[in-house]
Amino acid sequence: MIRLGTRGSALALAQARLVADRLGGVELVPIKTSGDRRVDPAEDKSRFVKEIEDALLAGEVDLAVHSAKDVPADLPDGLSIVGVPARADPRDALCGAATLDELPGGATVGTSSLRRRAQLLALRPDLEVLDLHGNVDTRLGRLAAGDYDAVVLAAAGLERLGRPHEGVPVPAARMVPAPGQGCLVLEARTGDERMTETAGRLTDQDALASLLAERAVVAALGATCRTPIGALATGHGDGGLRLTAFAGLPDGSHWIGDSLDGDAGAPRDLGHEVASRLMAAGAAELLAEAERAATPQ
Repeated sequence: MIRLGTRGSALALAQARLVADRLGGVELVPIKTSGDRRVDPAEDKSRFVKEIEDALLAGEVDLAVHSAKDVPADLPDGLSIVGVPARADPRDALCGAATLDELPGGATVGTSSLRRRAQLLALRPDLEVLDLHGNVDTRLGRLAAGDYDAVVLAAAGLERLGRPHEGVPVPAARMVPAPGQGCLVLEARTGDERMTETAGRLTDQDALASLLAERAVVAALGATCRTPIGALATGHGDGGLRLTAFAGLPDGSHWIGDSLDGDAGAPRDLGHEVASRLMAAGAAELLAEAERAATPQ
């Protein structure tokens, strides 16, 4: 029996069951993480995975499943990503309106993401973007109660909860998704051949290549939860990979974007090249300013 560690939220459990159904012979082990408490969204993203990784290192679970966008670029010593299943829709989804352009001037939009805030305000500086915390049910409940005119969530999350009709995907050309959005990752102890082989059977090579390219951008830029970064890699079907990236300030006043084609067989190289191009255009200074703006004084 494989003990599969996961967060205990409805979405996390739905994602874990997708993995468990494919693996068979799995016991789900819900683990409460620091990220399950209401905290500053600009805190280190490791709060969503730390306790699960601690359980892995302690031998309390055999395998962990995470939303890829919650996994920091640097893993703890002794742990490795061993599986990446097929990706769900990576785009953001607008709930409460059919398009961003339909929202009236001054409309309130809820999100806890600095990346979403930055891109919303870059596109529509007339919007009022307000903090919104909680799980999917809580956020949609606040929308239904009229606390917001619209909210932005991950399309993949709505899909995995069986609620895709409650949001309209925003074209990635308008809002670049978070690195890894829509991907799940399976993590195990480094050198655990049984788990590596087991999880590897679930890996989708297209999803893996895209994730590696996107994570390479994050690592090369030294991005944190205080730096609004978007990255999306998509395959061409001919062995090519196109990587689009975004870096900006939370208030949407300044931003940089880039898109580059590369080889799906060398996704990290593509990610490093895009990061280098962004830095040459001033991304390092932009992200340093974003970090300062988001860091509590």
